[in-house]
Amino acid sequence: MTAAEEALARQKYVTAIDVCLGVRWLHSRHVEAWQQGLGGFLCYYVQVGADRVASAVECLERWARATGLEPREAEYVTATRDRRELRFTADGDLAAERAWRTHWVSPNLPAAERERVTQRQDKPPELVVIQPLKDWACAECGDGGDLLVMDDAGPQCMSCADLDHLVFLPAGDAALTRRAKKASGLSAVVVRWSRSRKRYERQGLLVEEPALDQAEQQCLADEDARMRRRERDRERRAGQDAELLTRFAKEISRLFPGCPAGRADAIARHAALRGSGRVGRSAAGRALDEQAITLAVVASVRHQDTDYDSLLMSGVPREAARDRIRPALDRVLAAWTS
Repeated sequence: MTAAEEALARQKYVTAIDVCLGVRWLHSRHVEAWQQGLGGFLCYYVQVGADRVASAVECLERWARATGLEPREAEYVTATRDRRELRFTADGDLAAERAWRTHWVSPNLPAAERERVTQRQDKPPELVVIQPLKDWACAECGDGGDLLVMDDAGPQCMSCADLDHLVFLPAGDAALTRRAKKASGLSAVVVRWSRSRKRYERQGLLVEEPALDQAEQQCLADEDARMRRRERDRERRAGQDAELLTRFAKEISRLFPGCPAGRADAIARHAALRGSGRVGRSAAGRALDEQAITLAVVASVRHQDTDYDSLLMSGVPREAARDRIRPALDRVLAAWTS
């Protein structure tokens, strides 16, 4: 139950969804689409048979009870105006639906943290509005537009969804977005499908115009203080990054004593670059996990000490290219570990 243990350590509770995501039976983009009311039942997206899924859910319950976790049934509703109940299984079996809705919570949480976890679980998903990539027609009035919401009957325009009084606030200013959302009685997240990344990505927020005006005035009033805080945060992050790079490079030198010092520093800088999404920025990388360090070194050798990139550019499939350069890769790694 490694996936369950990791989810429990990360968020203080674990669900069947967390397990399916952890073992890669389910992709996060499918969960997001399901939560946004764009799909049917969740198990439709799970990449294994129903029997294996049911067995995994039962295994999670046995493990959770043996571990002493406490069950708490949560409500799952769509990110649509009607907040209709989400369904997990094809037949809607009550016992199976209850098992999927159950959140297994750590019993050792302090009261304040338990309350925060409970609030996160009970918080309904944000309303979602979509920026369509293609022409479309409202299922109610037949008009189109730049934005739509999904309903059981099909897409709806902003007027038919009673959202046309909201104004669009583009993403980019975290303080303005946070304050406008807090002041707005009604708000909705605007997303657009990314063809390259195969997921919906946030574009901004729809909020009430008076709330946006109020948030803008608040941001103007304390702009100097926020700039000073950003500078302090930047300096703090820079110090943390420098410390991580130093420790990462030292760990490379320990695991691969034959790796030149300059090369170890270069690998660390590349792997642990903030915002890169590379292995050095993962939880395992920041914890200096041996496998994460090794993956960073292997990636560097593959790209810099073999003709792997040339093979890819010539059209050789990725796995075939890796097979062809493996002997050269192994020679360099053997020299560095000796």
